[in-house]
Amino acid sequence: MHKIKVPAGIVSALGVTQIIGYGTLYYSFSILSPGMAKDLGISLERVFAVFSVSLFIGGLSAPFIGMHMDRIGAASVMTLGSGLAAFTLALCAWSPSVVLFALAVVLLEVSSGMVQYQAAFATLVQSEPRTASRSITYLTLIGGFASTIFWPIAATLTGYLSWREIYLVFAALNLLVCMPLHYWIMRAGKAGSKLGETRPREVVIGALEPQARRRGMLLVSFAFSLSGFTLAAILAHMVPMLGAIGLGSAAVVIGSLFGPAQVMSRLINMVFGKSLSPPALAIVSAALMVLGILILGLSGDWLPGAVAFAVCLGLGSGINSIAQGSLPLYLFGSAGYGAITGKMAAARLAVGAAAPFLFATTMENLGIAMALLVNALLGTLGVAAFIAVAASTRIPARPE
Repeated sequence: MHKIKVPAGIVSALGVTQIIGYGTLYYSFSILSPGMAKDLGISLERVFAVFSVSLFIGGLSAPFIGMHMDRIGAASVMTLGSGLAAFTLALCAWSPSVVLFALAVVLLEVSSGMVQYQAAFATLVQSEPRTASRSITYLTLIGGFASTIFWPIAATLTGYLSWREIYLVFAALNLLVCMPLHYWIMRAGKAGSKLGETRPREVVIGALEPQARRRGMLLVSFAFSLSGFTLAAILAHMVPMLGAIGLGSAAVVIGSLFGPAQVMSRLINMVFGKSLSPPALAIVSAALMVLGILILGLSGDWLPGAVAFAVCLGLGSGINSIAQGSLPLYLFGSAGYGAITGKMAAARLAVGAAAPFLFATTMENLGIAMALLVNALLGTLGVAAFIAVAASTRIPARPE
């Protein structure tokens, strides 16, 4: 059998668009939100309430987007998504009222589902199913730099431009950089399909037997939803929570360890993780996040414990991103990958959207230590669900 190489050009192009996509559509929001609140004459809490609702609605749109990835191609969806992202960023920048701003933010999250990891993973699966798992690892390694690059960019730009002007700059990046790259990937995929008509296209057959797929889908969606809730709850409150525990000015430094730990976990997995199956990878990622939360809950304001918490959480989060792409491919195969991951993303994003509010309420009423314990217990349920999935797979995903 001929050796199939990882499509380096496509992975590199997607890496650029993922950095811009996550940087402009997600990470920059927290930096620009105070300016939005002041300009629109509303509280910062209301701005984040709009963002939470938009995350929920964006999650509900994921199955519809995933279905169209299978029908017209994920790269085609990403090309259209870049145009929609540019339009909605410009709409945000122009919006004269809170209502129009809220509508634009909702559309922004819908466009996010068309251009971020869910769509990028599907593009890699459709491009080369046999090497998609490896390609996903490389892509998440590149994409992991989105926050590292765009938090400083957004913070620096606020000293020179208003949030509206910054969003116009971001709209231009999506339109002039991401859209052409996605269009190139789309054209390259169509050209590859024509060249490959003379030989049967290799696909990946899932490790789950047909009769076990429904149960597997429910278990995996449940597991990713709990892990997503655990992570979203902590990330939304990490720095203020560390400060409230008693770590003071060190809270920001400790929180900043999360990003490098994410990238490090992906690099470690790329070099040493080839022997780990996707179910094992998912178990490790969920367990690391739970371990980190437990360490913080038990160590309180002890500095080494807080550092271990941030590192474990970052390591788990980094591997989790890889598992979100590779585990569905391993379990269910490459056929209908877009629709399958769309359904999973809907459950994960919808549950994750409620996490910041519920975690804040628990901290306020039961205290930080108890909130961390409850969150760790939910994460442990996720670990158990991933273990159940691993136990139900008897064969590795195989080519046909």
